[in-house]
Amino acid sequence: MKVKLLTTISFFTCQLSISQTEKLLYGKVISNNYPLNKVEVINKTAKKSTRTNELGEFSILAKEQDSLLFFSKDYLFIRLKLTLKDLEKSYLIVEMTQKAEELENVVVSRSVFNKTELKKIANDREEIDKIKIRKQFDDVTTKVTVYDGKIKNAINFSHPIFDKPKKKIEPSDDHFKKLVIASCPPDFFIKNLKINSEEKEIFLNFCNADPKSKTLLEKSNDLELIDFLYAKNEEFKKLNTGIKN
Repeated sequence: MKVKLLTTISFFTCQLSISQTEKLLYGKVISNNYPLNKVEVINKTAKKSTRTNELGEFSILAKEQDSLLFFSKDYLFIRLKLTLKDLEKSYLIVEMTQKAEELENVVVSRSVFNKTELKKIANDREEIDKIKIRKQFDDVTTKVTVYDGKIKNAINFSHPIFDKPKKKIEPSDDHFKKLVIASCPPDFFIKNLKINSEEKEIFLNFCNADPKSKTLLEKSNDLELIDFLYAKNEEFKKLNTGIKN
């Protein structure tokens, strides 16, 4: 009985020492099986950072419960709270998702994609490459001009000359909300901030009321945005608790 007890104590002591000791964690960041180069890997808990190499590989000192953040300009950020299982792995694989608006910025002269179609190909690297190649072809072919009998720079009388088309003015209140949605993964609010779908809109309005949200719109820094959302989440939770009490 004593032997079993000592064995159990030794096991838990060993597990505790592993969880409290920093370990050099090796991993790889990919998107659709493609390695991602120059992804910022930040240990927010230990205030350490590194970058992935051309093969998408990285190594960083970390321990259990440390928060790792993965940032890349064209991809949705990833936040990973390390568990003992993560540390025991010889190699950690992190999958990142490309931001939808990066695809929307790809202008294809002779192809039109609606938002639904863009979302479908958002993670298809092969399809994205095809679109870029098609765009390069269109750019070249549009520069080759053939005389068609029309007078260059002639006035087109089919449209009003003096009336300019009215621009759609978006409410400024929507800008911060759109920035958050574009920068954060879909499950960020529920998984990381513990905010349900009913509270999400209220929380975003609460954040938007803070003058710092306007500064973030100008800077558009993902790391500062995440820090801001976590800080406002603490305030939001305290406010909700106070109202309930």
